[in-house]
Amino acid sequence: MDNPPQNRSHSGHEEHSHHKMPDRDHNRHNMRQEHSHMEMGLSKTHAEHAGRQGHEGMIEDFKRRFWVSLLLTIPVLILSPMIQLFLGLDNSLRFRGDILVLFALSSIIYFYGGFPFLKGIYEELRLKKKPGMMTLIAIAITTAYIYSSIVAFGLRGEIFFWELATLLDIMLIGHWIEMRSVMSASRALEELAKLLPSTAHRVMDDGTLRDIELEELKVNDKILIKPGEKVPADGDILEGRTFINESMLTGESKPVSKQPGGEVIGGSLNGEGSVTVRIKRLGKDSFLSQVIGLVEEAQKSKSRTQNLADRAAFLLTVVAIAGGIITFFLWNLLSSYDTAFALERTVTVMVIACPHALGLAVPLVVAVSTSIAAGNGFLIRDRTAFEKARNVTAIVFDKTGTLTEGNFGVTDIVNFSGDLNDEDILKYAASVEANSQHPIAKGIVGSAKETFKVENFNSITGKGIEGSVSGRTIKVVSPGYLAESSIAYDTDKISKIQAQGKTVVFVLIDNHPAGAIALGDRVRNESIEAVKKLKDVGIKVYMLTGDNTQTAKFVSDELGLDDFIAEVLPSEKSGKIKEIQNEGFTVAMTGDGVNDAPALAQADVGIAIGAGSDVAVETADVILIKNNPNDVAAVIELSRSTYKKMIQNLWWAAGYNIIAIPLAAGVLYKLGILLSPALGAVLMSASTVIVAINARLLKINRN
Repeated sequence: MDNPPQNRSHSGHEEHSHHKMPDRDHNRHNMRQEHSHMEMGLSKTHAEHAGRQGHEGMIEDFKRRFWVSLLLTIPVLILSPMIQLFLGLDNSLRFRGDILVLFALSSIIYFYGGFPFLKGIYEELRLKKKPGMMTLIAIAITTAYIYSSIVAFGLRGEIFFWELATLLDIMLIGHWIEMRSVMSASRALEELAKLLPSTAHRVMDDGTLRDIELEELKVNDKILIKPGEKVPADGDILEGRTFINESMLTGESKPVSKQPGGEVIGGSLNGEGSVTVRIKRLGKDSFLSQVIGLVEEAQKSKSRTQNLADRAAFLLTVVAIAGGIITFFLWNLLSSYDTAFALERTVTVMVIACPHALGLAVPLVVAVSTSIAAGNGFLIRDRTAFEKARNVTAIVFDKTGTLTEGNFGVTDIVNFSGDLNDEDILKYAASVEANSQHPIAKGIVGSAKETFKVENFNSITGKGIEGSVSGRTIKVVSPGYLAESSIAYDTDKISKIQAQGKTVVFVLIDNHPAGAIALGDRVRNESIEAVKKLKDVGIKVYMLTGDNTQTAKFVSDELGLDDFIAEVLPSEKSGKIKEIQNEGFTVAMTGDGVNDAPALAQADVGIAIGAGSDVAVETADVILIKNNPNDVAAVIELSRSTYKKMIQNLWWAAGYNIIAIPLAAGVLYKLGILLSPALGAVLMSASTVIVAINARLLKINRN
């Protein structure tokens, strides 16, 4: 036989249980499930522990089989006549019965090292009735083993045992490396589960502290969280002030200020202050548990691109088997080369064409992108809709609470006084308004840094309020009060502000106008950035609101929107989304997930923004934990980057076969170019490793 020495390498196992994502489609609006294994102690639940141990057990199994096979390969190489000839040993190592010893060692390697692949062909053909990667590998190693065994017992030809041994060695180490890559890429759930501490400091009725296991916590328990400790569960702060790092849960990079009345999330990290917290949610109702549930479902949900990969893998399997048969027929029957050479070409074709990496190309990217999303404060509930986000050409934002802060706040101060500055005017107004529960009063008080002591507080029915500050009479009144009292003021400035849809009240000191305060729903700074980012990538940005046209126009102009639709009832919003879709746009709707539910459902991609600690938004495809419109742009970017990585991986996984299969079949053999089974296996292994590394390189730019 005049062909060069050959080895074999590792190939793949498309549907082997250690990495293949389950093929389960989920209804778009019913994707959340109850996860009974997440009741408490999320990091050590039975299901997670069993799943992880199963995966690690399989990694150890491949590792063990590899080392045993590798050790046995050494004497196989020494005893192989072709290796002895290649090294110029001139049969000096030959002895009586050496071929039988070679057969025995190779049989151990075939049955022990090849067991996962032999088991795989049974599962694919007998149980699933669908040939795949295991089928190709099993056929390749079995063909080599049976042929070599027959030659060892008398048939004229070349023995393939050393090629069989090295082929299995490379395939086993390839699977070992690949499985480790899959595990490292899919650790999002484990990292989230590790966030909870194991104990908590319960505040007893007598004020003393008692350290308890996390499982002993109950709703309404009071606990103390000391500086630097992890928050054990969701709750409300009763006493103390601190800053809490919620970055692992919400993606918020800066520690968040917390004070009495504020909420803490289990798994976040406390700063330098101590706080007393009343437990509000535990187990499957907790924020962290809901996040883990949604991440788990997103990783299991089938990607539309995975369907393409599955079809490509099946087609490549058929091509490999057919190509192997044709290759053997052409070399063995239509040429002068012997059966051993024809078998070598056949085995090489099947090994190199194994669509192993295709089984990983999409699931690995799914796992990594889901982990990135959770780490950046948004959760994917429907992968099909998420992937569709890359094609979005128009985004419709709800106004209140989405583009704006959703609460009344001071936007402008008009100063009529030459003696007071703007801050003084606001302070006087806030001092008397502190006694009122009206939304305008709350907006003014919330905007002031401090207040004066007020005496003789009185309500002016339907017109405002008044009180005394240091002997001076302070009134905060409506424009109607000034009109009735014939008090003059600069109407031009006020008219311009009122034209923006803002509410204006006047501050009178001793019955003289000192200034006017305008209040409105303030536009978020993040909204301006988000709109710019979206428009920069060619996406039309619209606003949908129930507010009057005047207010909507002001917000639209301030943000630079492409258009707005005002005075729309919640029940009419879905119809407006459909109208935009009918114009040929792929539409994403962004709202708060409550009164925007019909519109979120109608849109091609529904994005619920500002879900906070309540992530159970049933009608959204993507859930944004923070009230940050910038995250919408991040969702679009991640969708586009994810799809790009999937396509790259599909090419790495299968594209090289366009060149490799003909070379493996020997079409350029006359030119001295020939791929050995070992080199073919190395190429197959390399494509798998490249796919795993490429998936890990997925990232988004949040600057």
